Amino acid sequence: MSSHYESVSNAALYPEAFNVAAPLPPVGREIWPRQPGVFIRPVADQEPAAESRAPRELVAGQFGLVPRWVKSASDAKLRSTKLVNARADTVSTSSNFREAWLAGQRCIVPMTAFLEDDWRSGKAVPTRIARVDGKPMGVAGLWERWSGAEGEVIVSYTLLTVNANSHALMHRYQQPGSDKSMPVILNEGAWDAWLGAPVEKAREFLRAYPAQQLLANPVEKKR
Repeated sequence: MSSHYESVSNAALYPEAFNVAAPLPPVGREIWPRQPGVFIRPVADQEPAAESRAPRELVAGQFGLVPRWVKSASDAKLRSTKLVNARADTVSTSSNFREAWLAGQRCIVPMTAFLEDDWRSGKAVPTRIARVDGKPMGVAGLWERWSGAEGEVIVSYTLLTVNANSHALMHRYQQPGSDKSMPVILNEGAWDAWLGAPVEKAREFLRAYPAQQLLANPVEKKR
């Protein structure tokens, strides 16, 4: 499960890489379940600009999806920590994610890296996985807006993942004996297509990122 990632801390990269304004206030560097983060979605009811790039907006939200059918804020708090990932093979059938998927509530989650545990030594070694070229990642996600009976509102998001059992890099990580997975890292040229594709075409984007374009390094512990 990809439950920990690094946000994009360089404010200049948001307009440069993602064509959105930087978050104000800035988000924290380390993002864990139920912590505030940001995601990118299309701007509703706006036509693409002259250069044909669809307008996007950066939205603040909680990491860990809260489905609309959740009945209370306390229930939302409990469920969201387990809903930070949506598996590509079950996203359209899972009661947790199906509504957001069918509604086309797709988003892009900007990040610098994600972290996974390497268990090959017998102990969990946190490992930072980033792009070889150092550029920020745009990870495919889903977003949701939950409203409670008392007027509470929670905007939330989850990362889409694909099976990585046969991936040359990612098969090394996560718990031994478990199915391996990895976030869906989108190619930059596919961002607009991912956000605007019909639901029946969206699955075409859910595939593993090439291992040779990723770099994995153990996280150095602070002394």
